[in-house]
Amino acid sequence: MANVTLTIDGQKVTVPEGTTILKAAEKAGVKIPTLCFLEHVGLRHIKHDVGACRVCVVEVEGKKDLVSSCNTPVEEGMVIRTHTPKVIAARKLNLEMMLSDHHLDCPTCPKNGICELQAICAELNVRQIRPQGEKKDFPIDDSSPSIMRNPNKCILCQRCITACKVLQTVDALELYGNGFDAVVRPKGGLPLIETQCVACGQCALVCPTAAIVEKDDTWKVWEAIADPNKHVVVQTAPATHVTIGEAFGLPVGTDITGKMVAALKRLGFDAVFDTNWSADLTIMEEGYELIHRIKNNGVLPQFTSCSPGWIKFVEEFYPDLIPHISSCKSPQQMLGPIAKTYYAEKKGINPENIFVVSIMPCTAKKYEAARPEMNAASKYWNNPNITRDVDVVLTSRELIRMIREAGIDFANLPDEKYDPIMGEGTGAAQIFGATGGVMEAALRTAYEVVTGKTLPRLDFEDVRGMKDIKEASVNMNGVTVKVLVAHSLGAARQLMDKIRAGELKDYHFIEIMACPGGCIGGGGQPIPTTVEERELRIKGIYERDKKLPIRKSHENPEIQAIYKEFLKEPLGHKSHQLLHTHYTPRGKK
Repeated sequence: MANVTLTIDGQKVTVPEGTTILKAAEKAGVKIPTLCFLEHVGLRHIKHDVGACRVCVVEVEGKKDLVSSCNTPVEEGMVIRTHTPKVIAARKLNLEMMLSDHHLDCPTCPKNGICELQAICAELNVRQIRPQGEKKDFPIDDSSPSIMRNPNKCILCQRCITACKVLQTVDALELYGNGFDAVVRPKGGLPLIETQCVACGQCALVCPTAAIVEKDDTWKVWEAIADPNKHVVVQTAPATHVTIGEAFGLPVGTDITGKMVAALKRLGFDAVFDTNWSADLTIMEEGYELIHRIKNNGVLPQFTSCSPGWIKFVEEFYPDLIPHISSCKSPQQMLGPIAKTYYAEKKGINPENIFVVSIMPCTAKKYEAARPEMNAASKYWNNPNITRDVDVVLTSRELIRMIREAGIDFANLPDEKYDPIMGEGTGAAQIFGATGGVMEAALRTAYEVVTGKTLPRLDFEDVRGMKDIKEASVNMNGVTVKVLVAHSLGAARQLMDKIRAGELKDYHFIEIMACPGGCIGGGGQPIPTTVEERELRIKGIYERDKKLPIRKSHENPEIQAIYKEFLKEPLGHKSHQLLHTHYTPRGKK
């Protein structure tokens, strides 16, 4: 590729042909402000550069109009100025135009403090809003249990559309109308819940304002904790162990498990459990299910079932492939019914009074908990007064807000331990938080169960990292078990199309995580969640795995105890009653 030499703010710079002005300026050490531009939307090869906001405009010598730098390629001999009075005035006017029909309710906005529109206005010294006119008055869409849309806060940057259509290939959003009436909305103008939205929340992660946010359920939890008749238990997902601390000034990827437990106890929860425990339980059930399918010519390859956005994706777009999905519930939905059965029995608590809260990295977990079939404890006890298995799901961001509301000095908390019975998790469970982790954890157990031998090396490096699709194989008593791992629904779609076409028949197990990087990049995680942050969080996940004294699910003593005392065996009657589920075809083949 040929090189191009140009001048930016008096500096000569040479870049490859096709480079944008924005990237050339970066190379020259010149910062051009951006708002709608987003590089690496979840994955490094996905970019959003529609030039909608016009904040990155620059002056090009010889051109009458300003050009947006994010999507204009350089030309040989270009002379560019990035902060002339004309450029600065245009940027401010563009921001003022956005603000002119914005509701400006910043103090009560859920994105206050992390709003990119707010930040860029401060950076560019916007101190007045000269255009004045009618405010947008679109209805707020709170039809989804996971995500709330407020189109009145939308600046039409369309980042959400790129995340939904290009990254996830769900394509549930569209830009509709023109001028003042333009709006980003669910396809066809339907309420979000009536579309093919899978509730993954990647749109919320990239939204620069509060036009798309998670549904806030924190008050339900405050009220439950304050109710003396309720025994409120909480579980924390593996990915939260290395992400919550970012919001309190700790380095990205820091292991804050002990501090999170301490914070939850100070918030007033009656028992603090670890979803790592039920991740180990998931491995027992899912691993035995895989072994059963291989031995009995079952439907293969088997798909993992931990990611609720992925499950809805299959239900919507590949309902014919549902038989491939493991019948195991996710770790969240395993801990819920066990809390209201096994734990209730051991502690002598009326299950009607147990209130289960989850802290999840994921907006789709709210949808999952609300699915009508997720009431196994009620069926187990034949008692309609028992509520659903998981009563409230909070995202990482919601827990961060609760900790702040309570005035807890999170960064300086001492480490505390989870409560017993469902509080011990292994390294295998910890790596559930990263792409490839469920697969690696399953292989650690399946190998030893099938061969009766100790794994010579626990780390399956081939299924780690941010590559879209990864594969590995392992020999188990003469059978070469082949596995695949994909993260992001766009990558998942590539695999599903091949399976539908009759390919990949010689593979046994496929792990899919809906979000890039796995749960560490979930739609409910701290903002920003960039590719770089995803990689640091993954590093933190594997460092914690190495530190834990037990790194294989089947060696977890609390898991061994529940099988001995209650479940009796993997895939047994009680397991199927409480830990397994079914799926619902929703879309067209």
